[in-house]
Amino acid sequence: MSIKTFSLATALIVATAQSALAHATLEQESVTQNATEKLTVRIGHGCDGAPTLRVRVRIPEGMIAVKPMPKAGWTLETAVEPYATPYDYYGNTLTEGVQEIVWSGELDDAHYDEFVFRAHVTEIAETDQVLYVPVVQECADAAERWIETPGVGQSSDDLEMPAPGVMVQPAAAN
Repeated sequence: MSIKTFSLATALIVATAQSALAHATLEQESVTQNATEKLTVRIGHGCDGAPTLRVRVRIPEGMIAVKPMPKAGWTLETAVEPYATPYDYYGNTLTEGVQEIVWSGELDDAHYDEFVFRAHVTEIAETDQVLYVPVVQECADAAERWIETPGVGQSSDDLEMPAPGVMVQPAAAN
């Protein structure tokens, strides 16, 4: 087994373990660089028994042209902000885009739901690395902040509130 294959396998195991522990997860395990991908945030419970009233998704650097899917019964808001660097997107230069998605409604603690958006994964997102998508789940008197990312030498298993993440795969060779 090559070092690159071993590293990729290890990262996938870490990402899968993270999904098993986190309560805000992504349905997808991987995305492809230079491709537009559908991502699904899954919320499995409320905050200490209280219903979820708001789900905030922060878009990481390396994802552009974000479009959230409206949810029946929920209000949808987006925050458009400048990108750290301009991106070429199908011949157009993008200097700003959706950086945060906010769904507001009510999800009882006894229920599960999914929040969907699409994004173009750029070459800035490093291949064979986990791209983290921070999620904040707000309830009436509390919030669950699934925003922690592992530092150097740290595993997502070491984190109390790990951000959901996806492995970035290289674009297919033409």
